[in-house]
Amino acid sequence: MHKTLSAAILAVLFTTPALAGRNVSGTTTDSYKQIIDRTPYNIEVCTDVTVSGDKTGDMLRGAIIGGIIGNNVTKNLPDGGKAGAIIGGLFGHSSSNATGGTQRRCNTETRYKETYKEVYSHSNLKFILDGKTYNVRFRLRNKS
Repeated sequence: MHKTLSAAILAVLFTTPALAGRNVSGTTTDSYKQIIDRTPYNIEVCTDVTVSGDKTGDMLRGAIIGGIIGNNVTKNLPDGGKAGAIIGGLFGHSSSNATGGTQRRCNTETRYKETYKEVYSHSNLKFILDGKTYNVRFRLRNKS
């Protein structure tokens, strides 16, 4: 389609009355470029992760919370905070989910499908008029 329009431009240029009887010759060249059309899609990616079975953190949290509660509940007893910390630590350790081994972790990632296309970029009109060379670069617009 672009070649046809370029040829029509040359024909009009070379048949105008101002150029009648003069030495004129020319060519047109259409140029194209590569573009990448990216279409997004989501995919779930899962991996196996090795985790430790360390319950120390859960035990310490339980001991701290138990100590605070034991201290507040048994304000008049001398070792209320210690008893609460021990009981809280035992509870934190026994209720911990930390088990060693392999866990499966999944998350959703956005990836892109790429399609390469060749599209019209511009045209070059090169013509010689009375021995002098002229270059004109132009772009034809689609009616859409």
